[in-house]
Amino acid sequence: MAKEKGHVQWFIPDGYIPPDSSGDLTSHESICVLNCNQEDVNLLMTVYFEDRDPIENIQVSVQARRTNHVRTSSLESGGQKIPHGVPYAVEIESDLPVIIQYSRLDSTQAELALLSTMAYPMGK
Repeated sequence: MAKEKGHVQWFIPDGYIPPDSSGDLTSHESICVLNCNQEDVNLLMTVYFEDRDPIENIQVSVQARRTNHVRTSSLESGGQKIPHGVPYAVEIESDLPVIIQYSRLDSTQAELALLSTMAYPMGK
């Protein structure tokens, strides 16, 4: 019996790329996408800010039955990128159901911190 795995709309309400790093590791955030489908999926992302217009129409693909770990610092649309040191949130829409996890590595001090959590899903 085949069952759909995942959701088509996800939200990450707390994004923040630290502006500084210490040691050998660079502070970063990743959107980890698992595509269990037999087909490639296309994602459309919108990044929201507290004090400026969103960055819209960010497109990312994930091959069938694969994962894609997308660093948020690499997301771009129309020459706009997420600035470091600025809070943001992300909405992710997919043309097929996927599973999304969000991870942050904060290496601003020697006692680094790693956070990983599931994004908030909506819709089947």
